[in-house]
Amino acid sequence: MDFKKITIIGFILTCLAQLFIPAKMIMDQENVLKTGTEFKFRTRPVDPNDPFRGKYITLDFMDNTFLVNSNDGWDRNENVFIEFTTDSAGFAKIKNVTRAAPDNPNYLNTNIGYFTTTEDENKMELFFDFPFDRYYMEESKAQPAEDVYREASRDTAQITYALVNIKNGGAVLKDVVIDGKSIKDLVEENEGNKN
Repeated sequence: MDFKKITIIGFILTCLAQLFIPAKMIMDQENVLKTGTEFKFRTRPVDPNDPFRGKYITLDFMDNTFLVNSNDGWDRNENVFIEFTTDSAGFAKIKNVTRAAPDNPNYLNTNIGYFTTTEDENKMELFFDFPFDRYYMEESKAQPAEDVYREASRDTAQITYALVNIKNGGAVLKDVVIDGKSIKDLVEENEGNKN
């Protein structure tokens, strides 16, 4: 084989690799959406203001902590597996935190954000940063959606939550729901009321 054929073959393989990697990432996300277990994560108010971070809604979660034995040697930024279940109201609840992937597919692979000690010397509280804390939207609807979300989060009578599919360590944020309505629908309703 001459140099020209090797170069062409190398170029073709490079192009295929560049197409394969994003396609694989998309297929993995679609698999989680189609076959993962859907959980509702309660959110709480957050008031970000950063023009450099793009067009999305920032979410903060209410149940992102878990009590563990302080003797187990947990570290900040340590990779962990969080197993989820649902509470009596149907919202996501951390069932267990382990260093190894559980047999149950309803777990998230993430890191410990930080931890604090409790009044009980034998316990510590782990805090997690969920990787689905940003809900991206069409640029023209992101700011109105942020306004709707912020207003609803401050109203304690309204229930706001993120709809997230979880499977084998991966998670995909499907929607943000306020009092049973998708935030997309609420933004469109608000825009319709202004016209």
